[in-house]
Amino acid sequence: MTLLKDSGLAVGPGMRLPISGATTLLFAALIASGFLFPNHFALATQILVLMIFALSYDLLQGHAGIVSLGHAVFLGLGAYSSAILARAGLTDPLLGLAVGAAVPALIALVLSPIVVRGNDFTRLLVTLGVASLVYEAANRLRDLTGGADGLSDFEVAPLLGLFAFDFEGRTGFIYALATFFLVYLALWRVTNSPFGMALRGIRENARRMPAIGSPVARHLAVAYLLSGAVAGIAGALLAQTSRFASLDMLGFERSAEIVMVVTLGGNGHLAGVGIGAAAFGVVKDALSTVSPRYWQLGLGIVLMASVFLARGGIGGIIERLSRRRQP
Repeated sequence: MTLLKDSGLAVGPGMRLPISGATTLLFAALIASGFLFPNHFALATQILVLMIFALSYDLLQGHAGIVSLGHAVFLGLGAYSSAILARAGLTDPLLGLAVGAAVPALIALVLSPIVVRGNDFTRLLVTLGVASLVYEAANRLRDLTGGADGLSDFEVAPLLGLFAFDFEGRTGFIYALATFFLVYLALWRVTNSPFGMALRGIRENARRMPAIGSPVARHLAVAYLLSGAVAGIAGALLAQTSRFASLDMLGFERSAEIVMVVTLGGNGHLAGVGIGAAAFGVVKDALSTVSPRYWQLGLGIVLMASVFLARGGIGGIIERLSRRRQP
């Protein structure tokens, strides 16, 4: 708590909610999807998990300027923590979500001294190395993680003791949707607090921030901790709604994918990142359905086109449209 307070994370009680046009559109589309596509709750839940994971990485890269090729470590740790807890008999989903956030946050706190120092190149190497070590450790600890087979022999209790996770995925979708809303609003408050402003200053010029009394290393450590916790929430949510935790959730492909998603959405723009993650999930599912063998080729073409045609990603487009509407 002292670390968060000293980092300027406190926000004013009168701060308004982020009711912008893009945010309203995003929230309305997510709610409407449950009514318009009742047969695709599982896909919608996976997209919501991807959106939460993308928001966690956007806090790290888009606001703090820390690049990482091992962010999936926190997703996987959140998934495994929740699954292992459920196997031990503690099947309450909210408890699993809390533990899924706490364990990655603790690991992020331990790793932060070696991650926040250095330049982008050293951070890429360090995060990639850490991801490789965690992946191999999870693969070898078969009694705990299930190794290459993963964990699927666990149950999740009804949400709030009332709503069982049904086969259609309706409860899982509502659970993921509520979690996304809470995470989005929490991150909006964080990024618009003095702490968030300081993070943007560090991203723009880390050398000048100490001159105005900003503790750069501390701010980056807190950002890394919060990012790990949010990614852990996404991982726990994924494990609970799919009843499965596997090495894939720790893999390099997940880390590389989330970098692409945030770039598509627009670094530092919460609504843009959310929309970008949803678009990425929909396009990926559509292409894999059309061509199960060559869908990655089509996805690569879409991503390359977005880089050349959408400067600043979806968030950049939103900002340019907002400026045009102003008198």
